Amino acid sequence: MGRTPKRFVALASSAVVAASLAACGGGSGGGGDDVSDQSNQEVTEATKGGAITYLQTSVTEHLDPQRVYVGRDISNLGRLVYRSWVQFPSGTTDATEGTTPIADLATDTGTSNEDATEWQFTLKDGPVWQDGEPITCEDFAYGASRTFATDVITGGPNYIIGYLDVPTADDGSSQYKGPYTGEGQELFDQAVSCDGNTITYKFKKPWPDFPLAIASLRAFDPVREDQDKGDRSDLVPFSSGPYMLDGEWDEDSGGTFVRNPEWDGEEDTNRQANFDEITFEVGIEPETIIERLIADQGEDTTAIAATNVTAAQYPEITGDVAERAVNIQSPFTNYLVPNFNQIEDVKVRQALALATNRAAYIGALGGENASSPALTIVSPDVPGHQPLDTFGSEEGGDIEGAQALLEEAGVDTPYPITLTYPIGSEASQNAFAALKETYDQAGFDVTLDGLDPSGPYYETIQKPDSESDLIWGGWGADWPSISTVLPPLFDSRINLTANSNGQDYGNYDSDEANALIDEALAETDLDAANELWGQLDQLLADDVAYIPLDTTNFYYLRGSGIENYVNSVSTSGYPDLGVIAVAEDAQ
Repeated sequence: MGRTPKRFVALASSAVVAASLAACGGGSGGGGDDVSDQSNQEVTEATKGGAITYLQTSVTEHLDPQRVYVGRDISNLGRLVYRSWVQFPSGTTDATEGTTPIADLATDTGTSNEDATEWQFTLKDGPVWQDGEPITCEDFAYGASRTFATDVITGGPNYIIGYLDVPTADDGSSQYKGPYTGEGQELFDQAVSCDGNTITYKFKKPWPDFPLAIASLRAFDPVREDQDKGDRSDLVPFSSGPYMLDGEWDEDSGGTFVRNPEWDGEEDTNRQANFDEITFEVGIEPETIIERLIADQGEDTTAIAATNVTAAQYPEITGDVAERAVNIQSPFTNYLVPNFNQIEDVKVRQALALATNRAAYIGALGGENASSPALTIVSPDVPGHQPLDTFGSEEGGDIEGAQALLEEAGVDTPYPITLTYPIGSEASQNAFAALKETYDQAGFDVTLDGLDPSGPYYETIQKPDSESDLIWGGWGADWPSISTVLPPLFDSRINLTANSNGQDYGNYDSDEANALIDEALAETDLDAANELWGQLDQLLADDVAYIPLDTTNFYYLRGSGIENYVNSVSTSGYPDLGVIAVAEDAQ
């Protein structure tokens, strides 16, 4: 799943770390009794005009559509700047509606051949770029070609390289090297071709949910060749959507988007584009963001954020503040993986699974406001999700059961375990300490090995010869399909090399699992594929390839001057900029 697994993991997991660790400042907390979920969120006829401030801690590393790979930024850019063949509907909290693609720049949601190895989309007449020039079929083909320039277009999803019917070289890389060198261009042109306004994608294997991938990521968006400056285009977006960058984007402080005068709201009816401008303020500490939103003063009355309330601030979320808060389940699941190079005995791995105290872990993070226990690595929002009883109860912490398994294994106790995890807040430290306490009671001797997630953490856990025994990970599906969860994490063929284990931190290598992956990916009926994914998940559980921990929550605040506020399913639970507006009395 991509040429640069470390980069992918760092980005994908950063959202998870932010959700699970920044959500919890310390203690079990309180408050939140009047906080809403998505059930009372609805889209109304909103007021036009006004300015919004988006407060955020982490930088936006990429504005390039083929390079962006953080859920928050994918969602924001898809509502503000970039359009594609299809999209997800704005402002919906219904799980089915929110994950069903609708036409965007295409005339419909695409057509495929019988085995889903070819897809066609036809471009509408009329849509233009921010300079008034028409968007063309060739712009879509060029956008797709950029991902193959893996030395320039880095950090983004590489699915299309694995699917597109372009021959591979002896080393397994694509014979097409992207548009900047032109090497192998004729091979790409045979796989992606335009006939007038109609594009045809030819794949080497079935891709029945290709429209879901298009709607979920920005990787398939059009890019106009004369506007592409390679790496220098990273923070210089060229808009096909309702807003365009005003001036420059500063990586450390952010930037402002204003209305794109060439965008036609009568044609693009899914994006309401209610506010006149939106300014992103970057690099603010999470506690400061929440303090500003609680205070609700000045420009912060029209501010929003995708930053979790910390557990230390839970008691402050009462009264009118609670009316401006929302607590919903996120798409992200956290888990542990046993290192198969270190722990070869399945009974020892099973003992770890039974002893994992999810209740204590979640309690230390902030309780039910922070997350909920998970019994599978597949998030509940992904079709085909099924909790597994293999991992014991939701609460976990079966000390006697774990002790019995260690006795059956015939190992000396206490059995030494090094648990490697990313250093976060005090609450996260307490959470891993809670896991250690129960593990030790069950017959293990756990050493907590906390590492910096911005540096040595991923460098360490992605080494095949790592001496870590138990490793923390976090994941969210790239689109609503188990195919974007289990294969990226446990297909040894795409992960394990002499120098790296990719996203397969535990060095799991199973021919049976790989065969199930191939069978599921070849299945064109999505329901039948989900049955196969379920079999694979059960196999992984039986092998204890992973130990599920929790599914994190989004606990967000907004200013009092914000209306039409929805955490859409279609934006992965992030504030939906396609419908959010500024109240008339706040303008």
